[in-house]
Amino acid sequence: MTLTGTNSYLIDCGRGKAICIDPGPAIARHAGALLDAARGFGARIELVCVTHGHPDHAPAAAMLASAAGARVAAHPRAEFTHEDVLDGARLHVGDIELLAVDAPGHTFDHLVFYEPRERALFTGDVVLGTGTVVIAPPGGAMRPYMRTLERLEREFPDARTIFGGHGPPVTDPAAKLREYIAHRRLRENELLAALSAAPQTIPDLVLSIYSQTEPVLFPAAARQMLAYLIALEAEGRVVSREIDRAMTAEERVMLNPEWETIVGAEDAAVVREELGAMLRLDALREYALTG
Repeated sequence: MTLTGTNSYLIDCGRGKAICIDPGPAIARHAGALLDAARGFGARIELVCVTHGHPDHAPAAAMLASAAGARVAAHPRAEFTHEDVLDGARLHVGDIELLAVDAPGHTFDHLVFYEPRERALFTGDVVLGTGTVVIAPPGGAMRPYMRTLERLEREFPDARTIFGGHGPPVTDPAAKLREYIAHRRLRENELLAALSAAPQTIPDLVLSIYSQTEPVLFPAAARQMLAYLIALEAEGRVVSREIDRAMTAEERVMLNPEWETIVGAEDAAVVREELGAMLRLDALREYALTG
């Protein structure tokens, strides 16, 4: 779920000051490495910016801030101790200014940060260096996510680099944003085409649309389908009904997997948060197009 791990970024702000973006999980060795790296270019971390509150991005913020004597800045909806950062706020440290952009969709407490001198977007889990992003209810929603992608494409056409929460830097942000938007529209069109043939359940849709995907990723695909279907049902384009039968073993594993047995206890908390596993899908529903 985190590719090679969560990316933490240090920005040399000049005047002996630094910003850390997304210090990651509460791993003392990693926090120490960030402090050492800042000292290596003669700086003290003055501000810790958190893109969102998922357990692979935010928990080290308090640890790092305490060790560095730094402030923590995050979205007003973030549930950890922080200073609120509103959409459009400009954060000044040393010679550097970061513009904060409200970026809901992956979560509702998500911020993207833009550094104008380097034309750099720090996108957290809105855009990754590799692959696509999980949008999982109830913590995430598809329509706000699409609007966030479209806003970034519209407002930052001259961005030079995307530094995502996972994966390598993206050197053509405009192309990556177009790719992300096109991918989401493609998946939605595939879903609508499948429902035009016959009413289907989420497991039916996953087996059809994600037939080339490794089965271990079917639960993530199921949550993607759920995010689309919630949006389409709210828009009156899809209706659903509960099916009066028990789930098969395959359906239950797809909709409510026991993540500890799949990824291990250490990583299960991250996966559950990313996939919205607190929302259990205990009833099987069938979806159909309206009209």
